[in-house]
Amino acid sequence: MTTGEFEDTAVDPRNLSLLEALHSTPSRRYLSDRPIPDDVLWEILDAATRGPSGGNRQAWGWVVVTDTDIKQQVSVWYREGWERAYGSRREELLGGDPSDTGLSPSSYRAAEYLAQHLHEAPVWVIPVLRNAADSANPRLGASIYGAVQQLQLAARGYGIGSTLTTFHVTHEQELHALLGLPDDALSMALIPLGYPVRGRWSQPRRQPLDQVVHWNRWDSARIRQ
Repeated sequence: MTTGEFEDTAVDPRNLSLLEALHSTPSRRYLSDRPIPDDVLWEILDAATRGPSGGNRQAWGWVVVTDTDIKQQVSVWYREGWERAYGSRREELLGGDPSDTGLSPSSYRAAEYLAQHLHEAPVWVIPVLRNAADSANPRLGASIYGAVQQLQLAARGYGIGSTLTTFHVTHEQELHALLGLPDDALSMALIPLGYPVRGRWSQPRRQPLDQVVHWNRWDSARIRQ
C-alpha cells in the first residue's frame, strides 16, 4: 500500500458492531469508480427506508443515479456551487487558520477533489422529500436525514464510503426537470457512494465531549467519569 491509498480490508457487515460503525463513518470524498454490486446497493437502500419517518408518513423517494449523462450535467452544477462557496477562496482557505475559515486544508482538498471527480463515483443517491418544495420549515430535514444516516451507515457496513453534500441545490429546478421529480418534491442532498481510495476506517477527530455537551442548561458542564 503506497502513501495515501486506502487501507482496504475485507468487510462483512455481520461482523461490524453498531457502535464501531457509528464511530467510524466520517465523510468519504476520495471514491473510486469500482462498481457496487446490485445486491449490495439494494441492501443499503433497504436499510435507508427503515429509518425514522415523522408519523411514519414516509413521504420520501430515493433517486439512484448511475447514468453517465445525468452525472455529467449535475456535476457541472455541483462545481458551480462549490466554486461559489469555497473554490474561489482557495488561497485563503488553504493558508488560513481552520478555526477562522471553518475548513482545514485537508478537508478543503478532499472537498475540492470530490467537486472535480464527483461524476466518477459509481452510484449517487438523491433523497427526495414530497410536499416540501414550498416549505419554509427550518426543521424539514428531520423527516428524512435520519434515514439518510442509515443509508450511510449501511454503506459503511459494506466498506463503501459516502458523504452528504448539497452544492447542486442552486440548480434545483433544472434538477427537477432532469430527474422528472414531482412538482411538490425537494431534493434534500446528493450522496455519492463508492469504495474509498484514500485513508482508512477510523474515528474522526472531534472536540472533547465536555466542550460540546451541556447538562440541563447551556454552559452547565459535567465531568465524564
